[in-house]
Formats: sequence, structure tokens, C-alpha cells
Amino acid sequence: MSVFSNIEGNRIIHQGKHFFLIKDGYPVSPGHILIISNIEKIDYFELDKNELKELTELIHKAKDIIETESKPDGYNIGMNCGEVAGQSVMHFHCHIIPRFKGDMQNPKGGVRHCVEGKGNY
Repeated sequence: MSVFSNIEGNRIIHQGKHFFLIKDGYPVSPGHILIISNIEKIDYFELDKNELKELTELIHKAKDIIETESKPDGYNIGMNCGEVAGQSVMHFHCHIIPRFKGDMQNPKGGVRHCVEGKGNY
């Protein structure tokens, strides 16, 4: 059973048909939201076409929620698929991470930094 199967109802900030949204318990930045599948699926590649459609809609919903509280200068949208890619909870979740000018000295390369030395080009 996944740790996401035991989320307390008062933590859910939006409930969809296939997913729910919570504020990340260990936020990378203020407003960091997780989109989590209602049914335990391992990763993005197990989602069906209806789930993929709703996921896209909920990414925008998460952005709207974040922007009621702050005005980020950018976003990272991230999904880790498999242990080698850094996935530590084997239950689908998508990170919506607001980014702010100055939160990193040199953000160039963005998600390319997940492999050491590849973010700088």
C-alpha cells in the first residue's frame, strides 16, 4: 500500500475523477503541488487516455491554485518514472513546482540537472 493511499481528506485541495491534488509535504518551493492518481498506478506510462486527458486539465488547475497564493515566474512539471529516474513512491504523482527569480543561482538547463553535469551546456 502506498503512502498516498493514507492521505487525510483535509489535505486534499481538489478532487478529480482520476486524481486528487495536495500541497507537497516536502515542498521544493512555496506552493508545490502534487497530482496523485486515485487508483494506485506505478507511473505515467500506466495511465490510460482518459487519465492523461484529466492530468493535463489538472496541471492547469494546480497552476491556477498556486497563482491564487503567489505569482511564480515559471514552473517545473515533473514525473519520475522508475527507481533509476528517482521515483521513490511507486504510486503515480506529478509535481507542479512554482519557480521564482533568484531561487537558484543559474536555472539554465532546468530538468536537465537530474543527471549530474548535463544541465550546463
